Amino acid sequence: MRKRAAALCGAAVVVAGTVTALPAEASAPRTVETARAAKLTWKKCGTADYPTLQCASLEVPLDYANPHGRQITLALSRVPHTANKYQGPLLVNPGGPGGSGLTLAGYVASSLPKAVAAQYDVIGFDPRGVGASKPALNCEPGYFNAERPDSVPSTPAIEKANLSRAKSFAAACGKKYASVLPYINTISAVKDMDSIRGALGAQQINYFGYSYGTYLGAVYGKLYPHRVRRLVLDSVVDPTGVWYDDNLAQDYAFDDRHRALMAWIAKYDATYKLGTDPEKIEAKWYAMRASLTKKPAGGKVGASELEDTFLPGGYYNGYWPYLAEAFAAYVNDKNADPLVEAYENFAAVDAAGDNSYSIYTSVQCRDASWPGDWNQWRKDNWAVYEKAPFMTWNNAWYNAPCAFWPTRSLHPVNVANGKLPPVLLFQATGDAATPYEGGATVHRLLARSSLVVEQGGGNHGISLSGNTCLDKYLADYLTDGSVPRGVGEADAVCQALPDPEPLNSKAASTSSRGSTLHGLIGFRG
Repeated sequence: MRKRAAALCGAAVVVAGTVTALPAEASAPRTVETARAAKLTWKKCGTADYPTLQCASLEVPLDYANPHGRQITLALSRVPHTANKYQGPLLVNPGGPGGSGLTLAGYVASSLPKAVAAQYDVIGFDPRGVGASKPALNCEPGYFNAERPDSVPSTPAIEKANLSRAKSFAAACGKKYASVLPYINTISAVKDMDSIRGALGAQQINYFGYSYGTYLGAVYGKLYPHRVRRLVLDSVVDPTGVWYDDNLAQDYAFDDRHRALMAWIAKYDATYKLGTDPEKIEAKWYAMRASLTKKPAGGKVGASELEDTFLPGGYYNGYWPYLAEAFAAYVNDKNADPLVEAYENFAAVDAAGDNSYSIYTSVQCRDASWPGDWNQWRKDNWAVYEKAPFMTWNNAWYNAPCAFWPTRSLHPVNVANGKLPPVLLFQATGDAATPYEGGATVHRLLARSSLVVEQGGGNHGISLSGNTCLDKYLADYLTDGSVPRGVGEADAVCQALPDPEPLNSKAASTSSRGSTLHGLIGFRG
């Protein structure tokens, strides 16, 4: 976060923290032959946006150590290749953990150059427990219903209320899914990917993952290096910090991104009339937060919901004009309606969101160890909050069930790898959800990788979002495997697209590509 400029100048990067040896469960990857030999039955399931989509399902073992035991079902999607030159399946994943990948197949196939997409079967999938896969987890429906306690535990009572919610959620997951939770984790999902490969009849896969999907891809490459043909990782998770340290790193980066929004609003004082000093505008935002603590907008948007509403602006600056208008209406016109509308559009959680969060916690809490002593959480998050108040405690409570999770933790996977073919990495310098250091670290850990940096960019998930410079590198790689090779840390640098204009500006972008993609990428990681 604080080392981006130095990194781009070729300065050495120190890999923070340590990773343990590959877990015993991962050391000898096994995928049952029945899954490899399974015949997929594809049926039309096209939508108005993606009419060529096909869908199928695949049964896989819940526990790969017991391949003939309980089976679960994975939901798959496909946009089939149309060219004579066929380069195999291209599996795509939107991240999360907990993001549904079925629609992403349609998006990727339609966003790539036609000649490139035509050479691949683009394969989407809902990872185990997600969406249309069965069983689909939903530990505590309505967990994020408004209005929640203030995220900042400024009194013992507020802290107790938030702790009670986190403990309740963890207990609910343990009660409803005791037999399933031990097998909801990255390693099991990676073995599912290899089962998909086998069912497709492919010796190797191509893979394209965003956000948490980059960790999924890196772990697949570690367990099955000989099965990887091409590997694209966009907005890269730092594998040395999974998951407690990575979340603390996010807090600083999201605070930086929130301040970037304040500076953008200051630039358009003629439109928003909130002033020209970003620090004073930020003070108005926190005053709005304090006011909503006392009187939630529309009876539902309190302090925590306000943070939820503005958090997506850290992922994608295309939301900034809408957030700025709601902010200005509340401050200048005492009109809370736009704020409520923004909450309902960007933050309110539906049933799919409940499912996504259930998988998010199940995977992250199982993947790696978390402090079991709440005093450690309290100490660490207050220390971060002093420097980065925007979402630190909101994020802490989002992850707090991991302090009370009913299953034991595995060990992080050391993804360092010298056995892979050339790998293509994309990373924005100002990415909040997966800060820049993650891309730099994975570049060092994957021996033949190339890092393409979006200089000055702050969005999360940057390829296939309208930056033609980035997309040219992606298209070239998927066409013939070629990657850029440069001197220093970044092998290639693309300049970020301009920030958006206010909604009433003639120069306001009419492109929906970015907003469509960012609706598909799993938030939080």
